[in-house]
Amino acid sequence: MEEVIALLKESGAMLEGHFLLSSGRHTNRYFQCAKLLQYPDRAAAALRGVADRLHADIQAGKLAVDAIVGPAIGGIIVAYELGRQLGLPAFFTERDDTGFMTLRRGFEVTPGQRILIAEDVVTTAKSSGESAGALESLGAQVVALACIVDRRAEGVTTPWPLYPAVTVDAVNWEAADCELCKKGIPAVKPGSRKF
Repeated sequence: MEEVIALLKESGAMLEGHFLLSSGRHTNRYFQCAKLLQYPDRAAAALRGVADRLHADIQAGKLAVDAIVGPAIGGIIVAYELGRQLGLPAFFTERDDTGFMTLRRGFEVTPGQRILIAEDVVTTAKSSGESAGALESLGAQVVALACIVDRRAEGVTTPWPLYPAVTVDAVNWEAADCELCKKGIPAVKPGSRKF
């Protein structure tokens, strides 16, 4: 996990300050994984441990995966890289014109197909849940979640086994409880989701 932190830092992907997350929460540390993922060798290195753990669980019969799906935008390259390392198809869900996560561009899932959702960062798992809903409505079964950075607050759980490259402590607050807002420090919104 120390290697992943080093890769995030040398890529300029780990930022300090006051940030508004896509979930609506506020934080003092932001992970712009796109800065890491722009380098194919770093993306491969950051996700190698995740792919190894997934492969081991698949070989041991603890997990079965037919395809990997990444919620756009952050999960697209993560899904691709894990698919490349595991030899599995990888595609993505994206928001439609109304803001709902959906499967488009001719991508298809079949009833019973076992899906691993791949994300760049997991804070609340909201995007993962929205993708899971879209996929499950088409008959697929979400079996696990993988990510580069697990930055969930204490008590935030996911309904699936989680395979992170690194787990970090990064304080995050509901907007009304934000310690940085109370100090008058302006927040920056670097994420892609519109509110």
